[in-house]
Amino acid sequence: MKRTLKETVLRAIILLVGLLIAHLGVTLFLLADLGSDPFNVLVQGLFHSLENLTGFTFLTHGRVHIAVCFLIILVLLIVDRTYVKLGTIICMICGGPIIDMYSFFLAPILADMGSLIGRLLMLVAGCVILAYGMTIVIKSDAGTGPNDLVAVVISDKLHSKFGITRIAVDVCFVAVGYLLGGLVGIGTIICAFCVGPVASYFLPVNERIIGRILSGILKKEVA
Repeated sequence: MKRTLKETVLRAIILLVGLLIAHLGVTLFLLADLGSDPFNVLVQGLFHSLENLTGFTFLTHGRVHIAVCFLIILVLLIVDRTYVKLGTIICMICGGPIIDMYSFFLAPILADMGSLIGRLLMLVAGCVILAYGMTIVIKSDAGTGPNDLVAVVISDKLHSKFGITRIAVDVCFVAVGYLLGGLVGIGTIICAFCVGPVASYFLPVNERIIGRILSGILKKEVA
């Protein structure tokens, strides 16, 4: 069924809210300094390998990140273009600047979080917030982050549980990234095994919430 302009805008707003929440989680996770998230381990590993092999000065982590995201989107467009939407492009472009914004404000505040226990708590909080925001983005049905899109497509195509698929995808990211020279910490392992199952819990919850928001607002428009 074709969506009205109002519904499209509402779904885009919901997606942006999800992005803000998810990247708050990513920022907390990174500031805990106990490892990087699985996708960025892959990007870091690829970046270090390319840097060592080529020595090109124009290569940066951010540029390699965008290139990998574009490659994922291109592959998925070939596999099934119905999964790739405008929101996927928004996710790819906005993620980095949102993390930079949060880091600017949060880094000084969390600088004193020196104990391992405190950093672990911050890491776990980041994983939960990331999973919650990620499910809002997925259930907005306006597009999905390029790395999450891999798990979404595989779980849909194989009719498998999202949580299990997400773990498999994240473990593959970590393994390849580590072999390429990425940095793996305890936080990376926690994130690889926790985000998928936590997201699986929140997916039906956010589906109901978003459904009620959309139906309530759109019904008022009809009335």
